[in-house]
Amino acid sequence: MTTELGRLLARRIALTGPIPVADFMAEALGHPRFGYYRKAAALGAAGDFTTAPEISQMFGELLGAWLAERWLAMGRPRQVRLVELGPGRGTLLADALRATRGVAGFHAALDLHLVDINEPLRAAQASALAGFEPAWHDRLDDVPDGPLLLVANEFFDALPVRQFTCTPQGWAERMVGLGDDGETLRLALAPGRTPFAAALPEAAPGRQAELCEAGLALAGAIGTRLRRDGGWALIIDYGFEGTSGLSLQAVRRHRGSDILDRPGETDLSAHVDFTALARSTGMPTFGPAGQGDFLRRLGIAQRAEALKARATLSQRHAIDAALARLIDPDQMGTLFRVMAVGDTPSSEPPGFSDSFPSTT
Repeated sequence: MTTELGRLLARRIALTGPIPVADFMAEALGHPRFGYYRKAAALGAAGDFTTAPEISQMFGELLGAWLAERWLAMGRPRQVRLVELGPGRGTLLADALRATRGVAGFHAALDLHLVDINEPLRAAQASALAGFEPAWHDRLDDVPDGPLLLVANEFFDALPVRQFTCTPQGWAERMVGLGDDGETLRLALAPGRTPFAAALPEAAPGRQAELCEAGLALAGAIGTRLRRDGGWALIIDYGFEGTSGLSLQAVRRHRGSDILDRPGETDLSAHVDFTALARSTGMPTFGPAGQGDFLRRLGIAQRAEALKARATLSQRHAIDAALARLIDPDQMGTLFRVMAVGDTPSSEPPGFSDSFPSTT
């Protein structure tokens, strides 16, 4: 069973030929009318996936402490652009701002900007962040110049990836074409070497690889902003360091699905290559650290105990379950990675070294 977007893509392919996986992913997620991220929220138990800010307030609170500490380390600039890429319902920043109300001068310095193409979610963000007068943008490039504090939680994983398989004749790019019925979408290798395939280093047949052009370009843009205007960026996502194979996956209703199934109604994401991102920033980077280690260093265990001290028995159990989900190695603690990008190599941010004191 296909979708309206699936039919549009099939007609496009019939007219112009197979398209790269990256083009398919870009349309499936960002098509102006039918893209997955142009529609109502898919977050939470009733949606397709749940992010860390929705699991527990502790996540946003500790990131708020991190941001406030970086503002202090920057010398307390009178104005700083606080930017979140893909802010969901606004939960992360709402928790972060609530937790930092006592940091003298911090809120007065903030100029809040949200980068998101999901129009239905903007109402939820406006409600969550009422009083801070956020401005919305489709692209980071539209955020005004000035010192920057940026957060990107589970944003880079949704940027389109190209996929490649090494054959005896060399690298070949994976494409989305049509089946024998002329309607069903299917994967196949390009018959010739695409420019991107030709640029990959030699490898043994059978090797597979992904390349996220959009992610590398965005990391470069963040680095350029930080180098020019000063500031810090914090990137949290699931990913790896070094080389990996194919990781593109599809999720619908919290269950795995085929990546070509019901385009526009299925979430697509790929693991983030943190090594490549760090290189693309052209700036000093810290980490990536495992999310579990990062949050422990920021004091999440102590924050959990503080919350439990004034909670009911059922609430205490819920806090413990949320804590485990965020930091345990077999849940989000190891798979999710955290990387900081900063404007100076001499100021190590909290969360990346056991020698750094807690910020709570």
